Amino acid sequence: VSEKELALLACGDVEGKFDILFNRVRAIQKKSGNFDLLLCVGNFFGSTPDAEWEEYKTGIKKAPIQTYVLGANNQETVKYFQDADGCELAENITYLGRKGIFTGSSGLQIVYLSGTESLNEPVPGYNFSPKDVSSLRTMLCTTSQFKGVDILLTSPWPKYVGNFGNSSGEVDTKKCGSALVSSLAMGLKPRYHFAALEKTYYERLPYRNHVVLQENAQHATRFIALANVGNPEKKKYLYAFSIVPMKLMDAAELVKQPPDVTENPYRKSGQEASIGKQIPAPAEESACQFFFDLNEKQGRKRSSTGRDSKSPHPKQPRKPPQPPGPCWFCLASPEVEKHLVVNIGTHCYLALAKGGLSDDHVLILPIGHYQSVVELSAEVVEEVEKYKATLRRFFKSRGKRCVVFERNYKSHHLQLQVIPVPVSCCATDDIKDAFITQAQEQQIELLEIPEHSDIKQIAQPGAAYFYVELDTGEKLFHRIKKNFPLQFGREVLASEAILNIPGKSDWRQCQISKEDEETLARRFRKDFEPYDFTLDD
Repeated sequence: VSEKELALLACGDVEGKFDILFNRVRAIQKKSGNFDLLLCVGNFFGSTPDAEWEEYKTGIKKAPIQTYVLGANNQETVKYFQDADGCELAENITYLGRKGIFTGSSGLQIVYLSGTESLNEPVPGYNFSPKDVSSLRTMLCTTSQFKGVDILLTSPWPKYVGNFGNSSGEVDTKKCGSALVSSLAMGLKPRYHFAALEKTYYERLPYRNHVVLQENAQHATRFIALANVGNPEKKKYLYAFSIVPMKLMDAAELVKQPPDVTENPYRKSGQEASIGKQIPAPAEESACQFFFDLNEKQGRKRSSTGRDSKSPHPKQPRKPPQPPGPCWFCLASPEVEKHLVVNIGTHCYLALAKGGLSDDHVLILPIGHYQSVVELSAEVVEEVEKYKATLRRFFKSRGKRCVVFERNYKSHHLQLQVIPVPVSCCATDDIKDAFITQAQEQQIELLEIPEHSDIKQIAQPGAAYFYVELDTGEKLFHRIKKNFPLQFGREVLASEAILNIPGKSDWRQCQISKEDEETLARRFRKDFEPYDFTLDD
């Protein structure tokens, strides 16, 4: 098995039969070795009583594999999916969200769309609308480099999927399924597309995504519909497959056509007009959740106009996500205390911390509205890393090492706290020990993350956490389950073991006048200027 290859499982409607599913997964893993992920489409919850789910929710039982699920398809199950942007439902079981893109740390790209089709706005929590589908297409398909995605997860089948294909049994694909899903599959060109809801198993022959002799060869798509868990007819509900993420594959290997490939079912069949009609023009929408691999240094730097060197037409840069209400940290927001801003990049900015632990305690903040590091898009991550590296160099020249921490709990906009600690104060190991000791005293489980690993491999989308990074690259991580002391990071650094300013652990005790803040900001800007990479372009 190549080290880039992932072993995945996909599953149809679970309908609350969690024990049957997870026992089956355990048996498969015992026989064939461990799988990386389980992806569930269709109805994850059933109309049965919740006793079985309670055991997973409370941790009495645990899923044997990282499991990702789609949201509600009906009114009765909406109650299980409180957060539209996805969240952890139980240990190892994560709800992906209403719609979006999930990028694993391996680079695997999974696009998901929860619910069933509705053409009427506003749509209830268990439906998706033409607008949802067009915003997903816009988010992905508008870049010239877009080739397709690895996996598409939807609950309904795509309408017309049986065209030019093998028989879909009792399901009439001209009547059944969603034309919006067909349009999405046509645009996104997934290598695998999974769906459920029809209580049957159908593996369609692979179909091509290009017009023969008119377009360059592209990869084929495999559509697989799965039956419901534990069905009496023993129809297949669990599908095992291995996949190398598209971005790690050799182009020639990727576009190899399987011998039984067919024409694209959504094209040239007279139906395309009807598929296209239901898709309105892409509406400008705030981007939904994105999760990217933090180690990734992706993409050419575009000039500030958003012009791509090859394309004659200027591309509109994608608007950064907007906050749902007033936000103290979105740079475009009137609430921002602009006098504290000391440097502005393309995707991030630096500001002095209000009531900082020291005169040069700064924050790295995304310009757009992102809640945590886990949600940042690739280009924002790249600039965050650049700011961290530059600040380390800057503080090192001043005889200081910096500690970076993030608390994704009771906060709405990502704030990466960067606190310089004079080298003369203590060694990095002392800082690490202080965090671990104080965490133990407060019954906080602070785990060391292996170096070069990525917080997104550990933190689930939507999950609360606290995370600290030392100047050596060592990282400590705590998954917040219930409560967490809001000032924990400050308390540790202000303690006698480190900065020895215990009275300053609460920022409200450290506030100074606006005039003094302006003086500190001016001084920081001047000192930082020789290191300012935003002037390089």
